[in-house]
Amino acid sequence: MNEHHCLLCMGSNTNRFTQLSDARKVLSEAFPDIHFGELMETQAIGSGFHSPFSNQLARFTTTLSSESVHNLFKELERHSGRLPGDKAQGIVKLDIDLLTFDNKVLKPEDMKREYIRRGISLL
Repeated sequence: MNEHHCLLCMGSNTNRFTQLSDARKVLSEAFPDIHFGELMETQAIGSGFHSPFSNQLARFTTTLSSESVHNLFKELERHSGRLPGDKAQGIVKLDIDLLTFDNKVLKPEDMKREYIRRGISLL
């Protein structure tokens, strides 16, 4: 099986320290070699969000497909209590995005964000 190199970004603006701590535990079990970057406080991008975000990047390897990794992230978001209508109300309990999978950039707009570029340099 091929081992894939991945970069994720996760964030929360609701009960953020607990949400990210819980996510780190689950992600560490799923990806034993995961390395988390520093926790960063960022301002919301876009309108309608009621509080600052805590964001964190992480690098890991996996033999899973990008679709399987994405599905795992979405399941973790649901387990954190994220509901479909939350974002429209400015609530982000947990958001986990797969930014890169091997050399493929999956979220090109996200990769341009200053806090992501800074976070990558510190990983």
